Amino acid sequence: MRIPKLDYSNSIVNDWEDVFRSMLQQGGSAVDGAIAALLCTSVVNPQSMGIGGGSILTIRNKKVEVYNFRETVPQSFKSNLLNDCKSTFGLTTGSQWIGVPGELRGYEAVHKQYGKLPWAKLFEPTIKLAGEGIPLPVFLGNLLKFSIVKDHFTPVYPLFEPFLHDTGDILKFPKLAETMKTIAEQGADAFYTGKIGQDLIRDVEAAGGTLKREDLKSFQVRVEDAWTVPVGDTKMHFPPPPAGGPLLAFLLSLMKGFCVNCSLDGDQKIQTYHHFIEAAKFTNGQKKSITDPLFNDKKSADHLIDPSFINQIRDMIFSNRTHDNSYYNNAKPSRDHVGTTHVSVLDQDGLAVSATSTINQLFGGGIYSPRTGIILNNELSDFCGRADTVRAGERPPSSMIPVILESKSGGLLVIGGSGGSMITSAVALSIVNRLWLGMNLKDAIAAPIVFVDSSNNVNFEPGFNKVRHSSLGHKPGSWKYFFNVVNAVEKENGCIAAVSDSRKNGMSAGY
Repeated sequence: MRIPKLDYSNSIVNDWEDVFRSMLQQGGSAVDGAIAALLCTSVVNPQSMGIGGGSILTIRNKKVEVYNFRETVPQSFKSNLLNDCKSTFGLTTGSQWIGVPGELRGYEAVHKQYGKLPWAKLFEPTIKLAGEGIPLPVFLGNLLKFSIVKDHFTPVYPLFEPFLHDTGDILKFPKLAETMKTIAEQGADAFYTGKIGQDLIRDVEAAGGTLKREDLKSFQVRVEDAWTVPVGDTKMHFPPPPAGGPLLAFLLSLMKGFCVNCSLDGDQKIQTYHHFIEAAKFTNGQKKSITDPLFNDKKSADHLIDPSFINQIRDMIFSNRTHDNSYYNNAKPSRDHVGTTHVSVLDQDGLAVSATSTINQLFGGGIYSPRTGIILNNELSDFCGRADTVRAGERPPSSMIPVILESKSGGLLVIGGSGGSMITSAVALSIVNRLWLGMNLKDAIAAPIVFVDSSNNVNFEPGFNKVRHSSLGHKPGSWKYFFNVVNAVEKENGCIAAVSDSRKNGMSAGY
């Protein structure tokens, strides 16, 4: 039986899936596969993630741990930074939004604990791809045609503009290849305390940013136990705040109360999605509960997994009506955005990795380091609309939710998603479809989603049957950017299935 062990996101189908498969075939662990997958994705989809960003990994071995190496606020930052926040949807650009990149320090930490292959081996395929070039990925090529991208990313756009005219053009990143080669040979210190970091800081300072060498030197990976809640007969392990795990747990716990007999047949389908929309509105109203516990109230999100609070909110959801935003504690909604990537990996020893990585919005803040080939993040913009203050060292709130679910029968579902604000809805619906509506994993992920935006407007992905939902009082939205992608690997009754969302031409890989 062919057993796929690795699922990766946002990849273009050529021979690139062999990059990740080969890591496992050479005796690598799930962590080795995840790191190699993410490094390659930084070349294939540089708009989503890269070594100028950060990640959150949920790892199941004997217990379930979370490695959070999302970016942090630099020691020096713009004092009135939050005054620069946009009030409506849009791309946030500028060097003031750059957080301290944690990607490589995080890879180093998880590889030291769980890696089997040599560090340099994980970089070899990506160095080759970046140096020799890849055909311009279809999704990236289409994205670069949007005027909003061309107009907002002046420093980054020239990297790609020469390759937008002929479909056979080869996209190369020679400077990034050189940087990765040095990191492969010298380790993460080449970035955090060496010349690469020095060059990066020089470029950031030239762009007006506040990032300093001391910020890189002092970055630390946060390792903690995952939070765990029952979701029906399944236990779900997820990253604690400032990740978005408690929001997903809250939404699914609300839905489980309605899904004793939920169905997609006839009028029951309307009721199922109405309940989901209402639950999503209450979830939006709880976004400000997600803060960095080292800098805020450590228990600010505890109520989201408290059964009594969940039951109280569920009693406020009616089957035949909706309400104004204030009803859901959503009088001042945060702003929506897109971005991020996700990989799910399971190896032959049972090690499971759910990894979400990002430079935040598309191409981060549009700041490129020509000396290193690195595109910088704009992670500090995640404080906008969700915090009143920003403090040095703090991690911003996040929608990222790499999760692992375990059934009583021993089944395992490693799942997560990308798409910025759409992550919670996309992952939640995939889980609902799989666990409670009886869909297989492929269909559960492929099903069109309903996205309740931050203003509680209801947006249906193309292909979704939205008949009669407006009659219940939901306000229709005008969301156009359905960049939601969910990737998962599942083990059940001795069989393994891996699904990479086809929305961005992804494929699963294994052996």
